[in-house]
Amino acid sequence: MSKKILITGGAGFIGSHLCEKLLEQGHEVICLDNFFTGSKKNISHLLTNPNFELVRHDIVDPYRIEVDQIYNMACPASPIHYQYNPIKTIKTNVLGTLNMLGLAKRIGARLLQASTSEVYGNPLEHPQKESYWGNVNPIGIRSCYDEGKRVAETLCFDYHRKNQVEIRVIRIFNTYGPRMHEQDGRVVSNFIVQALKGQEISIYGDGSQTRSFCYVDDLVKGIIDMMEHPNFIGPVNLGNDTEFTVKELAELVLELTGSSSKIKYYPLPEDDPVRRRPDLSLAREKLNYKTLTPLREGLQKTITYFDKLLSKK
Repeated sequence: MSKKILITGGAGFIGSHLCEKLLEQGHEVICLDNFFTGSKKNISHLLTNPNFELVRHDIVDPYRIEVDQIYNMACPASPIHYQYNPIKTIKTNVLGTLNMLGLAKRIGARLLQASTSEVYGNPLEHPQKESYWGNVNPIGIRSCYDEGKRVAETLCFDYHRKNQVEIRVIRIFNTYGPRMHEQDGRVVSNFIVQALKGQEISIYGDGSQTRSFCYVDDLVKGIIDMMEHPNFIGPVNLGNDTEFTVKELAELVLELTGSSSKIKYYPLPEDDPVRRRPDLSLAREKLNYKTLTPLREGLQKTITYFDKLLSKK
């Protein structure tokens, strides 16, 4: 059955793929974005669709609309962007989530909160299960995002317990793919852009720190399946649980681009996690969650996207 759906941060990297998929499924989609990190070019191909509406708005300010579902994806997600204006970041996480929960309560909508693996901080448990409370520095340079997302989860569960708001909470692990921001400072986009430009590949630390990389299509399917689940509210980890070192990723990008760039090592930033991999047992049990795109295949698609983007410039 067709639904009316609000997506905050809908012009962002993940948000734009979510808009696209929900429109394909026949829903009416309202994309809300203030364009701090989102971009009109991410959703420009959707503007002619009669079921798509684009609204410029910041969720720190209240917004009123009648919808069936709310995907709350709004918030800068890369360290460069969320540290640029940390107070704004925490306002988006706290005030923005409060506004969306208040809206969901008034109109009886189901709200899905896009949380993050950053709620686990620099984890002392590996891989990370949803039951793990995390190891987070509450006063560090990443705290505006880490603690902001933790508070947002708290608000969701309090609104659910006290006001019976229907919630779904997902914790997104490293995701990559076309429409990533060229300058978001994350390893996949950094390495690809540097390789294509023939610049040095910047590795922070010795490259032995690990990440698990999920292709955006696999993530979006998991997000929608979670929203549609009749009685599971989460939180649930979504991502890919195949672990790679940052150095392995750099070497694969160099191979796939055919670049002659050299790797250069820099000091590790403050509070940067050493290991990060989701335990996906719960997602598999509740959502039959699968990741279908191997890293090599997903990287090739992402490289093609950035190659076209850079050649236009």
